[in-house]
Amino acid sequence: MLGANVGASNMGGLIIPHNAFVFVGDGRKALFLRNEGNPSHPDLKTENVFEDDNPPTREQGTDRPGRVNKPTGERVAVENADWHNIEEHRFAHRVAGAMERLARERDVKAIVVVAPPRVLADLRNAFHADVKARVVGELSKNLTGLPVGEIARHLAAEY
Repeated sequence: MLGANVGASNMGGLIIPHNAFVFVGDGRKALFLRNEGNPSHPDLKTENVFEDDNPPTREQGTDRPGRVNKPTGERVAVENADWHNIEEHRFAHRVAGAMERLARERDVKAIVVVAPPRVLADLRNAFHADVKARVVGELSKNLTGLPVGEIARHLAAEY
């Protein structure tokens, strides 16, 4: 059940089943981790890392704002596209596809998703029903900059 704290232990930590995958992403980087430990003592190992080269919008496009004609004949400027933001959405969709392939190829039974709120929303929209059915917990937080051992500690302490 997506969004639920399914698997919460009575000690307050998230139970990450043995061989469960933990997806940790932020819109520019995604880690696919697997729990080689047991639910009470997770031992996360890196399975795959995706990184996106996504410079700030100012470095991706410098065109003048576009103009449109209103029905009154008046010409008005339109806001420039936020290319950085658009690429973060695309990246979330790409890694959601990679998670779907991984879940099917490896017959993943349980997935925990950790991402900032906006990325988490993108992933929820992008995940295939097969992936959604395997999500046993999620955390709305950015942990991508942490070492894998620290991510495991945060997850165990979070719920």
